[in-house]
Amino acid sequence: MAQITMPHDHGQEIEKILDKLPTQEECAQVAEIFKQISDGTRLRILWLLCHCEECVSNIAAAMEMSDPAVSHHLKLLRGSGLIVSRREGKEVYYKLADTAQAQLLHHVCEEMFQISCPLK
Repeated sequence: MAQITMPHDHGQEIEKILDKLPTQEECAQVAEIFKQISDGTRLRILWLLCHCEECVSNIAAAMEMSDPAVSHHLKLLRGSGLIVSRREGKEVYYKLADTAQAQLLHHVCEEMFQISCPLK
């Protein structure tokens, strides 16, 4: 990061902090992830997919929603990199992505919901 001159010196060594300040692009990427999980339905779907791989119809049944509505949410979650999909015949199966961010969200969900992972 370029050296920034602060208009006021409050003795808090802000320059050291600014050296670690995430870029606008990094913040936009993280904000997109938070945007996806800010929707209760997507959060429920994500929690489910943290624990199993499932097809659209079964996810829709579990969420008590239509297949097209669930497909919309899955598309958004997949676009943010939180879930991945694979095709087997006519079925498409979804599960949590094997990334550090997705695993962190799994852990955060467990803590926030005060639920132990059912597969542990």
